[in-house]
Amino acid sequence: MIKLNKVSKTYRTDKVETLALNGIDLHVKKGEFVALMGPSGCGKSTLLNLIGLLDRPGEGIVEVDGIPITRYRDKHVAGLRNSTFGFIFQSFHLINDLRVIDNVELPLLYRNVSGSERRKLAREALEKVGLGARMDHYPNQLSGGQQQRVAIARAIVGQPQVLLADEPTGNLDSKMGAEVMDILLKLNDEGTTVVMVTHDEAEARRVGRIVRVFDGQLVA
Repeated sequence: MIKLNKVSKTYRTDKVETLALNGIDLHVKKGEFVALMGPSGCGKSTLLNLIGLLDRPGEGIVEVDGIPITRYRDKHVAGLRNSTFGFIFQSFHLINDLRVIDNVELPLLYRNVSGSERRKLAREALEKVGLGARMDHYPNQLSGGQQQRVAIARAIVGQPQVLLADEPTGNLDSKMGAEVMDILLKLNDEGTTVVMVTHDEAEARRVGRIVRVFDGQLVA
């Protein structure tokens, strides 16, 4: 489904050049749950951003469903990203001035979806993560684990093929982290492809495949 062929990424400033990824070959198949592991600064988040089309490689090719992204203009890449991927971040990135249901609706504003349909899909997504009774609350009225579940609902409201999660349990205690992992595993069982960055070996052992990154390269 997603292929990276000889992908490298270098970040440059006036004084420093940093090779974040070097010659990455990676194939994520439809329906897989992949954990990306490695020490801080090894390139995991950069790799996740390239998979999710949030960034472009300096060298190499990223393919989605067999089509190289280089064939798409920026506008088409943005549309493909919005329709194919859902994103979950460590810090939730919820808007405190918006109710939970309004936060979940946000990705649908970039699609041709009516207000009534947006509300219906947002309700369904919140029910799926067990927060149907909290949809009129505000984020600061929720626990950390509940806020992350809202973030998951926001990520899945558009029914993406792929969920990309960057340390989704990093700000949670072990109990709440386990609940979030249970939700991700259930979504994967239902057919959603999941790629997750994690430092937690116990979490990684629960998924189907572990990919280890070290100094910008994949290691066995």
